[in-house]
Amino acid sequence: MPAFLLEVGTEELPASFLSDALVQWRSRIPQSLAANSLTSTSVKVYGTPRRLAILIEGLPSQQPDREEEIKGPPAQAAFKDGKPTPAAAGFAKKQGVEIEALEVRPTDKGDFVFVQKRIPGRPVAEIFTELVPQWISGLEGKRLMRWGDGDVRFSRPIRWLVALLDEAVMPIELVNGSETIKSDRISHGHRVLHPEPVIINYATDYVTTLRSAYVTVDPEERANIIKQQVQLAAQELGGHTVLYPDLLEEVTNLVEYPSAVIGKFEPEFLQLPTEVITEVMVTHQRYFPVFREGSLQEKLLPNFITVSNGDPTKSENIAVGNERVIRARLADGQFFYKTDLAKPLESFLPQLEKVTFQEELGSVRAKVDRVIKIADRLVSQLKLEENQSQKIQRAALLSKADLVSQMVYEFPELQGIMGEKYALASGEDAEVAKAIFQHYLPTGSGDRLPETLTGQIVSLADRLDTLVSIFGLGLIPSGSSDPFALRRAANAIVKITWFYDLPINLDNLLEQIATDFAAAYNKDQAQLTTALQEFFLQRIRTLLQEEKQIDYDLVNAVLGENDPEYTERALKDLLDVRDRAVYLQQIRDNGTLDKIYETVNRSTRLAAQGDLDTKQLEPTVVVDKELFQKPSEADFYNAIVDLVPQTQTAQESRNYQLLVTALEKIAPTVSNFFDGPDSVLVMDSDPQIKRNRLHLLGLLRNHARVLADFGAIVKNL
Repeated sequence: MPAFLLEVGTEELPASFLSDALVQWRSRIPQSLAANSLTSTSVKVYGTPRRLAILIEGLPSQQPDREEEIKGPPAQAAFKDGKPTPAAAGFAKKQGVEIEALEVRPTDKGDFVFVQKRIPGRPVAEIFTELVPQWISGLEGKRLMRWGDGDVRFSRPIRWLVALLDEAVMPIELVNGSETIKSDRISHGHRVLHPEPVIINYATDYVTTLRSAYVTVDPEERANIIKQQVQLAAQELGGHTVLYPDLLEEVTNLVEYPSAVIGKFEPEFLQLPTEVITEVMVTHQRYFPVFREGSLQEKLLPNFITVSNGDPTKSENIAVGNERVIRARLADGQFFYKTDLAKPLESFLPQLEKVTFQEELGSVRAKVDRVIKIADRLVSQLKLEENQSQKIQRAALLSKADLVSQMVYEFPELQGIMGEKYALASGEDAEVAKAIFQHYLPTGSGDRLPETLTGQIVSLADRLDTLVSIFGLGLIPSGSSDPFALRRAANAIVKITWFYDLPINLDNLLEQIATDFAAAYNKDQAQLTTALQEFFLQRIRTLLQEEKQIDYDLVNAVLGENDPEYTERALKDLLDVRDRAVYLQQIRDNGTLDKIYETVNRSTRLAAQGDLDTKQLEPTVVVDKELFQKPSEADFYNAIVDLVPQTQTAQESRNYQLLVTALEKIAPTVSNFFDGPDSVLVMDSDPQIKRNRLHLLGLLRNHARVLADFGAIVKNL
């Protein structure tokens, strides 16, 4: 079966574009093949800084023949008095069939003429001639460029094309203004180690042919080579390294023939914080740091490992060049560090007034003041002691001070990290210092959360300020656009609250903060509060489904579907909505939910026809025992009376097992009320009796509503 090879040769591609392009081709090319009814045994995508390639094996020689039904004109226009009209003749001619092949079939819009055609499959070579330019031009990326005098856009200029179907060159052309790039079997090897052209004789020889020219085209293979070489190099130095995933991917996409090179720097630079050195190495120089073997703390060795794309025999010269660069970078870091340490962290605060947080919202210093106020509200809600409150206020005040330090100005990724170190050097409380770093956590999905209560409160306050302020300006995320990462901020607020069981009233906080903002910026407080509430409810819904793995209908049951009582309750008590959702999933999984579902759901449906307030739980207030006509009504009433303390205890302790156990116990009584020997007709002709019975059902519904809206639950999901 034929194999097809495409290689697009370019000038050196950015690592980020190469990474994205590989992902795009791995997804789109199989889809493109399927859309053209082409099968294959394997589709492999390759890439290096100078090329993108795809090798498709196990192809058919041509598409399969297919039957296609084509709809023509209405029957009344195609035939008159049983004879074909010019419309029928024209349709038949266009489709290349005889008039006798036309069929009349009924449709929703009347009778129409159809023809069944057998369309022979096209040769694979012909199809690929059309598809290849689409695959190339369809690649998306940032800052695509034009070159020469043409309009072709790509990440870097395209210099050659290889297109082979087995051993045959396929005639493919890319026209770019006055330049035409024609396909051939000529590729190019490593720019330094094999500058001569490379002839590829057969499509499936691609990987081995390029390997002989010092090019490893498979990114996964290159990554494994880099891992092995870097780890061995670290072991030679008596240490170990960390294979940072982002760094490994970037380095993999920067080389064609990797070779690990060991470099060194002066031990005096190890006096710098480890984070500074690793930031210089990993983010700025793309080096792998080396840590002492067996160290309880991550202590660095005065060495680094870089991955070269050059001649391995020149490793010493390569190392010297890289040592010169990192020495200069570390010397800068040393200067910044000493300069910053010359004054206390608090002295940086006035400079924050010159740093803009957002044009309409003023300076970072103004934001700090707002964060302090919000943190104070959180302290009040949680009823924290004065000593803890003072730490939180201090951490909030200093939380952004390091942003104007020389170190963070040069290395923005160190924000918070340097704030903690400068705070400790300034004699600040250890928990305050740690909170300066931790208030940025989590930085993304899966990241750790702030460990200290001080860090948690400042983190919440900082994010709440950002959310309310940006929402207040009307900059609400839409679609995938979220430039201020507001979804991530709201997720973090919910996650921190849930993980540490912080009993905060988010609804109250949002209203208070929105009121302050509306007064300061002349905005509509009610509109702002509503927008924030809806945003947080959507975040809670997403987190329950995606992270807590709660079924969608159970999430609806605890958040309510257009039910203000539930939505307000969820925002007032985030811990309660979490616990109810998790518990519902548990009793669904263990079968308990099925035991009470019919009883509660049937009662809920009928109770909707009554007028009982959904918050009423006390039967003695709303049920008239004098109106009972059957023993089953009295039994139902007495069961509800017994249910009241169980429900109240479950609600106060968030131990909803008590409520569910009580609902299981009451189920036979309710069943007898509906269907037993003493059953009643709920919708009695006497309006007072009917209302009394609906109140009984409404009370059961209300007790169940303490857990969830059973009307939103789908049976046997």
